[in-house]
Amino acid sequence: MSKSFIEQVHYIRIPVKHLELSAQWYRDVLGFHILNNTQERAILKINEGSFLLILVPTEDETFSHFTIDNKQEFSIGFTSPELFKFYQHLIENKVKVEEIKEDNGHAFFHFYDPNGNKLQVHW
Repeated sequence: MSKSFIEQVHYIRIPVKHLELSAQWYRDVLGFHILNNTQERAILKINEGSFLLILVPTEDETFSHFTIDNKQEFSIGFTSPELFKFYQHLIENKVKVEEIKEDNGHAFFHFYDPNGNKLQVHW
């Protein structure tokens, strides 16, 4: 097959313990726009792009990341042209962040949402 039937990734769903608090955190700390917020889910959008992040409430002990050899690995990566300012912003908002790393001119770091979901941002 030379061309995929799939055009793009439209949304990713991630589990959260407290839907309302999580939606507010993604809005206030990460700058997402809340498009819809019900008891079943919160639909969030970044700027003018078509990508959506959907927060789904659960009482289960589950996360959006996975493990390899018992080490947490992120599954969602964001970009930020102001990586170092964003890092400082997260620290000021008491977000759990790991140190900034560089790899061949590519800077990145990992951080966690209030539900323990491991995320990455790079530039």
